[in-house]
Amino acid sequence: MRRETWLNLLLVAALLGLSGCGEDAGDPAAAAGGAPGEMQLPVEAVTLEPEPLARGLQTVGSLRADESVVVRPEVAGRIDRIHFEEGGRVEAGQPLFTLDPSTARAALSEAEANLRNSRSASERAKQLVDQQLIARSDYDTAQAAYGVDRARVETARAALSKMTLRAPFSGRIGLREVSVGDFVTAGQDLVTLVRSDPIEVDFSVPEGALAQVGEGQPIEVTVDAFPGERFSGRVVAVAPSVDAASRSVQLRAQVPNPDLRLRPGQFARLSLDTSVAGEALLVPEQALMQEGDTRFVYTVVDGKATRVEVSTGRRVPGKVEVTEGLQAGDVVITAGQAKPMMHEGMGVMVLPAGAADGAGGPAGQPEMPAGEAPAEASPSDEAPAGAQADEAAGTNP
Repeated sequence: MRRETWLNLLLVAALLGLSGCGEDAGDPAAAAGGAPGEMQLPVEAVTLEPEPLARGLQTVGSLRADESVVVRPEVAGRIDRIHFEEGGRVEAGQPLFTLDPSTARAALSEAEANLRNSRSASERAKQLVDQQLIARSDYDTAQAAYGVDRARVETARAALSKMTLRAPFSGRIGLREVSVGDFVTAGQDLVTLVRSDPIEVDFSVPEGALAQVGEGQPIEVTVDAFPGERFSGRVVAVAPSVDAASRSVQLRAQVPNPDLRLRPGQFARLSLDTSVAGEALLVPEQALMQEGDTRFVYTVVDGKATRVEVSTGRRVPGKVEVTEGLQAGDVVITAGQAKPMMHEGMGVMVLPAGAADGAGGPAGQPEMPAGEAPAEASPSDEAPAGAQADEAAGTNP
């Protein structure tokens, strides 16, 4: 009798507990919008409000030389002289390399000798044809031979001039790849010449910011090599098309570099003065997701995840401007949206910051719905076998 009475009391207590839990859990469920017993994914979210957007646009890019060329010979030959010091400055037209000119000079001498002979033959033919002592065709043949020999002389002179390799522009010479006495072939790399004053910087901006940038726009550049220093310049060119893959447009700027402190290839951070200040909707970078060319976020509507495609604009540290798709007051999921089970219409439970990853057991697993927690073991299940035996024994006098 005692055992049946005790079990009845436990059943009543359990029913009262479930009823109380249902009343206490009413507010969170209502906030999340999910019905009791519905699976809910723990997430973190923020409510969008217009935020001040700092003047200017920040991006990154790479420094490049204003002019850069690899010096290569047009003809084969042996290097006879080198006219520069590695790393030094050279002027436009200055000799850099001289190849052994002996063969080219001999070819020019031969061509000039042939030209003298053909010139004499052409002059004699002219006299004879005027006296009608030779056919007109013979005179034409002599004239043609004279023209061919003149062309051969010009070719030989050009070949001789190519024995000297000159700087196409003023700049700083790099490290040479060859030495005096080396035999080089046509097109072989010998040395690099760069002009880095002014120096250029290539970078890109999102297509949403295209209307705010243009030629002549001021920029400021910083590099890791000179922390705290800013180098001023201006945009000199904007690409005529938008890159379909990244939805961005390429730009090029020039920065004065008289002391040559900035070097081609350096990583640069840029700030553009867009002369635009105001408010914008900014979402945390981690909230933004991408599928192919489509960018989207998940918002919370009536306790369920809703996928919303968005267009983005400028970037600031840690956040991205949303130009289309969202409005003030929208609740945007910032953590938990990348879990495998997330989908359109998924029930979600908004937790405090930092709690979404640890909620619901293992990462990526939804929290156990309310009312489905494992039942606790009853006292009768946990009681030692000996105690149950004593109780049973107590029922018999």
